[in-house]
Amino acid sequence: AKENRIVVGPGRGSAGGSLVAYLVGITNIDPLKYNLLFERFLNPDRISMPDIDLDFTDRRRDEVIQYVSGKYGKNRVAQIITFGTMAARAAVRDVGRALGYMYSYCDRVAKMIPFGMSLDQTMDTVPEFKELYQSDEQARTLIDFAKKLEGVVRHASTHACGVVISKDPLDNSVPLQHPSQDDNSIVTQYEMHSIEDLGILKMDFLGLKNLTIIEDTLSRIYKVQGFNLDLATLPENDKDTYKLLQQGNTVGVFQLESGGMQRYLKQLKPTNFEDIIAMVALYRPGPMQLIPDYIARKNKQKPVVYLHPKLEPILKNTQGISVYQEQIMKIAQEMAGFTLAEADILRKAIGKKIKKLLMDQKEKFLNGMKNNNIDAKVAKQIWDWIEPFASYSFNRSHAAAYATIAYQTAYLKAHYPAEFMAALLTSERNDIERISTLIQECKKMGLEVLPPDVNESFTFFGVVPGKNQVRFGLSAIKNVGSGIVDTIVEERKANGHYQSIEDFVSRVNTKDLNKKSLESLIKSGAFDTMEERNKLLHNMERLLEYSRDNQKNKSNGQAGLFDGMNINSSIKLEEIEAAKEKDMLSWEKDLLGLFVSSHPLKTYQTAFEGRTITIASLASGRYSKVRIGGIISKTKKILTKTGKPMFFVNVEDLTDKIEVIVFPRLAERKQDIFQENKIVIVSGTLDSKDGTLKLICDDAEEIIEA
Repeated sequence: AKENRIVVGPGRGSAGGSLVAYLVGITNIDPLKYNLLFERFLNPDRISMPDIDLDFTDRRRDEVIQYVSGKYGKNRVAQIITFGTMAARAAVRDVGRALGYMYSYCDRVAKMIPFGMSLDQTMDTVPEFKELYQSDEQARTLIDFAKKLEGVVRHASTHACGVVISKDPLDNSVPLQHPSQDDNSIVTQYEMHSIEDLGILKMDFLGLKNLTIIEDTLSRIYKVQGFNLDLATLPENDKDTYKLLQQGNTVGVFQLESGGMQRYLKQLKPTNFEDIIAMVALYRPGPMQLIPDYIARKNKQKPVVYLHPKLEPILKNTQGISVYQEQIMKIAQEMAGFTLAEADILRKAIGKKIKKLLMDQKEKFLNGMKNNNIDAKVAKQIWDWIEPFASYSFNRSHAAAYATIAYQTAYLKAHYPAEFMAALLTSERNDIERISTLIQECKKMGLEVLPPDVNESFTFFGVVPGKNQVRFGLSAIKNVGSGIVDTIVEERKANGHYQSIEDFVSRVNTKDLNKKSLESLIKSGAFDTMEERNKLLHNMERLLEYSRDNQKNKSNGQAGLFDGMNINSSIKLEEIEAAKEKDMLSWEKDLLGLFVSSHPLKTYQTAFEGRTITIASLASGRYSKVRIGGIISKTKKILTKTGKPMFFVNVEDLTDKIEVIVFPRLAERKQDIFQENKIVIVSGTLDSKDGTLKLICDDAEEIIEA
């Protein structure tokens, strides 16, 4: 994969502890340098096969599977089947369909079942469901049949990452089949656990979107800057990278971009790679409660105290807090005389809460400490201290591997911001909401995001060479298909920039250049460097006629009188009044999903001054009651159980955006205000209970004119 320039992850899971895996290039993290334990990966007491998971760029994962199939033989390599079973809701709906019941009736019954609950559990906890079952003959039939089918296999699909590789033909041990939608690939008819029980090697080939972003960034660096950047040569303690992390500017940075993580990074101010590994391991339900303690100790606001001197070398890197499974194993080895293989059994007993095994291990642990001359009271304290830690401690090998990808993406964002953001925008191109967030991030970084342009845009988001600018790709424009995009880009590569609108329509020879696609190109701003948008729209029929005549002449083999000469204009375009900015922004919102060349709020700044604060300033934590001004970019209306309206509204200004929650009391009175594209001033109370900042609306007013 590496020889074919496919970006491969540095490792995943416990395989990072294997020195052999590191030396032959399967993993990229030196286990000696980072204290990764081989016994966490493989030891004499582990019966199951070693599990090596590999990350590849998501769009090139199939190439790797094809290579493996070619290398070891098509009859020895297969992907793994996985079975989807009928949950309670699906069982009710499917039975209802088979019985010929009305869809609306079955849907009503299914929606009474809480997500994740079985039919029996629902019967015990939802009184209305039980009442319906007892009083309605039709419902009783429906639910009785559904109970019989609950948990039954409904359909088969292909496992997201599992691949089996066998030294013998797989037909000897496993039945095989083609997945229904693909006759080229082969899957096992046994699912993952049965495959492992047979002793056949299962590998996990995972497609990771973030590696694709890295691959695309490196490709753009090569195109724009003219050199190949080797990730293996990145400096370990790059100041700019750590500055970016300390400021919490981690939108797009692998594993470190959530709002809560950004807040913790600003408090922590990471200064070394160990801090990144620790944050990757701690930012999960459970250990998250340890993060404030970790930060306080790191910043010398709280002393680091050890229950025993022998704990210091093991826990020093994590401020005296037990974060990793490997630390638990080391404590058992150094203090209780366990072998690392025995220590792994201890880890498993605590992590999986196997009671009988846990009691055996506790006794062994305390006796081992006693034999090492550690006071019985201290030994008991250490056990009571590590037991809760161990239940949610994390695999250090995995954390170190993912911290490496986090560091690499942070480095690329710090040093090659335009290339990185263009790659990130491309990866999220189908999610308008996310694109909007990323463009906001570009502005914060001082990067200008430009609308599409027939002379500078490629298929996807690109970088304008020599400038701090990112350019929209042509494929982002609604109604412009891949055929015309490919033709525009290939023709430009072959014969240079388009000199004028006439030059464009005469050179882009494709049936896809019709009224709809040309109108969309014009309205999105793709010809802004050639002509004004309204003028082109007014003359569109002439341009299309000129294009058709050109194509007809070329297909008939007629050479034009001026072929080979650079004639900039051969159509007389009628003059017309220029488009208003309001209309141009409306076109951009419609065709690109957001405002690009400007923003409708720019003319409203005087209406907001002195009355509102910016949305970006809300994250400072200084405010509770606030008033903001902005445009409604998205609105969702729901009806409460009592049938009253309630709104979830996205409001954005020139600095950021926030979700505003409008409860029924206000929603009923002012529902006309909460519509897309309305300019509003909203006052309310900030709320961040779930880790994301929201505004609970107290009042709102619409601003009609700037």
